[in-house]
Amino acid sequence: AKMPGDPWQKFANLRAYYGFMWGHPGKKLLFMGCEFAQQAEWNHDRSLDWHLLGDPAHAGMQSLVRDLNQLYKAHPALYEQDFSGAGFEWVDHDDSRRSVLSFVRKARDGSMMLVVCNFAPVVHHAFRIGVPAGGEWKERLNTDSQHYGGSNVGTPLGVAASEPVHSHGRAQSLVLNLPPLATVFLEWIG
Repeated sequence: AKMPGDPWQKFANLRAYYGFMWGHPGKKLLFMGCEFAQQAEWNHDRSLDWHLLGDPAHAGMQSLVRDLNQLYKAHPALYEQDFSGAGFEWVDHDDSRRSVLSFVRKARDGSMMLVVCNFAPVVHHAFRIGVPAGGEWKERLNTDSQHYGGSNVGTPLGVAASEPVHSHGRAQSLVLNLPPLATVFLEWIG
C-alpha cells in the first residue's frame, strides 16, 4: 500500500521487484504475508489477511511467488554459484534513461539465465540486449503474465533467437519486447 501509482502499478512494481530479487544472487526472504501482497502491517496478535486471496491481484502474487520458487529450484544457474563471481555477469546496470537492469546468472555446467528488469511503466518495443552466447533464449518466467495479473507483453512464441549484432559489449544480441514494470527470465537453450 506504500508503493506509488494506481493499484495495477503497485502490483506490477511488486511483481517486478520479486522477479529481480529471485534473479539476483543471494538467499531469498519474505516476511509474513508478503507472498500474497498483504497490505496491512503484520501484527503478531492477529491472523494474516488470507481473505485477500479472493482478489485476483493478490492470488496472482501468490501464484508468482510459487512459480518463482519452482523456477529457482529447477535452474541451478539461479543458485549454484550465489557466492562466486563466476555465477553472475552484468549485461547493463547503467540504463537509467529507460530504467532497465539486466544480468546473467550461470551454473557450473555452463547453463545460463538472462534476467531483464524493466522498472518503467511503459513497454520497450524492439529492445536490443547483448547476450554472452548465441542461439535461442527461452522465456521461462515473465512477471507481466496475465496469470499474475499483468498485461501479458512478452517474447513472441516464448523464444528469442540471437543475432550477430553487437550490443552491450557482446557479439550476439536479442531483440525483446520488454513488458512494463516487469522482470523476464530467459534461459539459454543453445
